[in-house]
Amino acid sequence: MSRPIAMPTRCEGTLPRRSFLRASLTGLSTLGLADLFRLEAAAAGAGAGMGSGPKSGPSIILIWLWGGPSHMETFDLKPDAPAEYRGEFNPIETNVPGIFISEHLPRLSKIADKYVLIRSLSHDSPGHMNSTHTVMTGYTGEIVETPPYKPKQPDLFQAAHKLLPSRLPGLPQWVALPRVRYTGGGHFGDSFGPFVVTADPNDPKFHVPALSLDEGPRARLSGRGRLLDDFERMRRTIEQTESVESLDSFQQQALTLLTGTTARDAFDLSGEDPRLRDRYGRDEIGQRCLLARRLVESGVRLVTVDFPCVPGQKAFSWDDHASVWNIFEQMKIRLPVLDRAVSALIEDVHVRGMDRDTLVVVMGEMSHTPKLSNHKGQPGREHWGKSMSLLLSGGGMPMGQVIGATNRRGDEPVDRFLRPSDLLATWYTYLGIDPHAVFPDQTNRPIPLLPHGEPIHELV
Repeated sequence: MSRPIAMPTRCEGTLPRRSFLRASLTGLSTLGLADLFRLEAAAAGAGAGMGSGPKSGPSIILIWLWGGPSHMETFDLKPDAPAEYRGEFNPIETNVPGIFISEHLPRLSKIADKYVLIRSLSHDSPGHMNSTHTVMTGYTGEIVETPPYKPKQPDLFQAAHKLLPSRLPGLPQWVALPRVRYTGGGHFGDSFGPFVVTADPNDPKFHVPALSLDEGPRARLSGRGRLLDDFERMRRTIEQTESVESLDSFQQQALTLLTGTTARDAFDLSGEDPRLRDRYGRDEIGQRCLLARRLVESGVRLVTVDFPCVPGQKAFSWDDHASVWNIFEQMKIRLPVLDRAVSALIEDVHVRGMDRDTLVVVMGEMSHTPKLSNHKGQPGREHWGKSMSLLLSGGGMPMGQVIGATNRRGDEPVDRFLRPSDLLATWYTYLGIDPHAVFPDQTNRPIPLLPHGEPIHELV
């Protein structure tokens, strides 16, 4: 059983950490983009993940609710449970008969025919980092969480980045908005991380520094190839592990991204209808969800949106321990923002006909205990992974259904017991990756992509 954790301030691992690619956002003063391309090809040997495939194929947008959203306040309420379990919120009907969700998600209640709820995902990891490892790699995370908080096995996004071709030249394969809490390639190496964009897209002056050259330098660099000379001079200060010929080709990709307009246009929200921007919400979360849709529509394959809390909120994550804040008070602030942004994203994806090859996922690394805890009169819930809920929309999958169920108290699955490896097998299959594939590690030992698990048949 997962252990409740006393939490006077913060849980270990909940502090944001600097992404290894943040340097790529400082403009021309680093080799960030070319170095990324170079490392990808070096790790893949023949450049896997570096293809110049067409703007087609499946994509994933993950809205990551860092800290672990309680299923009892979101997608699996228990109004008939004892008072110490059910909490303060009531369930409301959706537009699909028999499906009920939180009263604080009214917009999502009107489009339940466009998503699937999984209510029986279960794992035994007790902490934030080991839960994320378990959920995103399929391999159980280590109980003792220690820096640098990197998975021992490839996570879904690093693996997909390595194994799949790019959808469109001139665009990153994976964009993280504004960070990734816990990611790593394990035996694949750490060369397949995201292009991290920390800037706030709700800011009227929003731009991505590495993609924002003035027109004069842009034309000069494009026309005369001066950027390659700059990269070559900076390269001499970095240990050389590949051939000059290979480095030149990867620098050329960086030149294409920096001097072309494809990526710059993809990140430009100024052309979006102001009414649509309002629909998403004029805040960091809403505009990041809109940007995620825009990036996928432009050709980015993978987008992760980190949603820990509402800016200015007392809560800094969905980690609703009684010892830190009142779960119901903070949920009432947080859920309307989630409701507005995610419902807008789902509707937007469907209206644009993107729902067959765009999968929207809303989840965290764990849930929280169905039984309420109390700290000096303040209600909360503690860590719990045994009964998790998550939302999926699109991906060409059958919508308007609930998969799995928990018991009357919500503390364990009673129908369609699913492990994270089953969820990952579903995602890998959707992306066109064999979930049973085996790859050699650094010592040439065969390591399965997933240790076990089968695609969820209701979805695939």
